[in-house]
Amino acid sequence: MTGISGNDGSSTGIRVASVDDIPEGEGIAISSDITGTEDDIAILRDDDGTCWALNDTCTHETASLAEGWVEDGDVECPLHSSRFNLRTGKVDGLPATRDTVPHRVEVRDGEVYLFPGERP
Repeated sequence: MTGISGNDGSSTGIRVASVDDIPEGEGIAISSDITGTEDDIAILRDDDGTCWALNDTCTHETASLAEGWVEDGDVECPLHSSRFNLRTGKVDGLPATRDTVPHRVEVRDGEVYLFPGERP
């Protein structure tokens, strides 16, 4: 599932939250039932207010990245402090050694739209 198609055939994404629903430095998890993806997707709001999306499950151990800490372009896993780059999903801090999957997000009129499976 890559989103809802508009009248012109373009993908408009899935509205998943209002920006105000996600405090800066935190995240929320969107169920795979909504996204159509294998994993839930974490919508994360950096300390500069930018929204990002990554697969929610840490690649090191089963923990929700949406429950982690977001700052300086990274999310830190709440379980063992692995860090992932919000833009690319690349590991920025051990113990994780496998990257996670980023997804495209757009903010329009204060609403967050997710494009599951599309790279940012």
